[in-house]
Amino acid sequence: MSKRDYYEILGVSKTASEGEIKKAYRKLAMRYHPDRNPDNKDAEDKFKEASEAYEILSDSQKRQAYDQFGHAGVDGSAGQGGFGGGGFADFGDIFGDIFGGGFGGGRRGPQPGDDLQYELDISLEDAVAGTSVDIRIPTKEVCEHCDGHGAEPGSDVHTCPTCQGAGQVRVQQGFFAVSRTCPNCHGTGKIIKNPCKVCRGEGYQHSRKTLTVKIPAGVDTGDRIRLQGEGEAGEPGAPHGDLYVRIRVKDHAIFKRDGNTLFCEMPLSFATAALGGTMDVPTLTGRANLKIPAGTQSGQRFKLSGKGVKSVRSSQVGDMIVQVYLETPVKLTAEQKDLLKAFDESLQGKHHKQHSPKTHSFFDSVKAFFTGEESDKKDEPWN
Repeated sequence: MSKRDYYEILGVSKTASEGEIKKAYRKLAMRYHPDRNPDNKDAEDKFKEASEAYEILSDSQKRQAYDQFGHAGVDGSAGQGGFGGGGFADFGDIFGDIFGGGFGGGRRGPQPGDDLQYELDISLEDAVAGTSVDIRIPTKEVCEHCDGHGAEPGSDVHTCPTCQGAGQVRVQQGFFAVSRTCPNCHGTGKIIKNPCKVCRGEGYQHSRKTLTVKIPAGVDTGDRIRLQGEGEAGEPGAPHGDLYVRIRVKDHAIFKRDGNTLFCEMPLSFATAALGGTMDVPTLTGRANLKIPAGTQSGQRFKLSGKGVKSVRSSQVGDMIVQVYLETPVKLTAEQKDLLKAFDESLQGKHHKQHSPKTHSFFDSVKAFFTGEESDKKDEPWN
């Protein structure tokens, strides 16, 4: 038994929690494990030392005795290079995490089927309102001909002589043994001499099936719908896996979505922006009337309460944001051009600042930037 301080060996304080002790031991075990350090006596000694420290400190009674009496309180309790005894009850979990195997070596039970994932593209309208969609998916079902055993009906299925049906074999490396998949039966625990003619010994048949997926109102990209038991078949006697339908909402020509809020950009005529008025706005449930106040600027936003998306997780309904942008007239006639010129000249009179306050404020700031002088009292933005 090592006489070094067990806390020092693991690199933890005397007030370390059970989780901290386990984490510290796992780190050392990964570093000094004999499988990773073949023919390295120093690494083997450090691994034994860390294992001895973990055996004591992971057991609350042994840890209490060690804290009170030191090594004298636990002499005879720690293992002498082996892994028997209750002190190592957690090692299977630790080494299973590290090396992917266990220490039990016993026969495993029937394994459940694998889960599947299906990517489903739907329109924004269907995502907001909810719908039902039929999908076809590949499936792996237990072979009806051999009932999933993999052998022709009436023929024998033999227990693997290498692993005795466990599906795993224990491999000894130095003082330490690990369990690995049996190379003879590839983890099945059985030997089939007369494979099933339908599934060729696999025990499963591959096909496709149609499922109806109910899409709840309000789903968004990334949401998943679970269809229990619609995944791949498990081993005989084990349940099917699940099918997860992952939603992807397609881009929309008019609307953009952010959570439960919808966004829409709409063009606005110069006359309506200046004089005010009303405009019809599209929503996912029909048209809505939006009042445009006089003097509306390009880029201004308006909110239509309750015209967004109903949350899939509550009864709350989001809003719709309408952002207007000023559309400049194009392909003007000569008469229209003359009218615009006359209108523009009418704005340049004595009270022109009140017609375009943002323009004059901007140019005042520009002039002040270049000259360092206040220019907000000038009539013209440029002199």
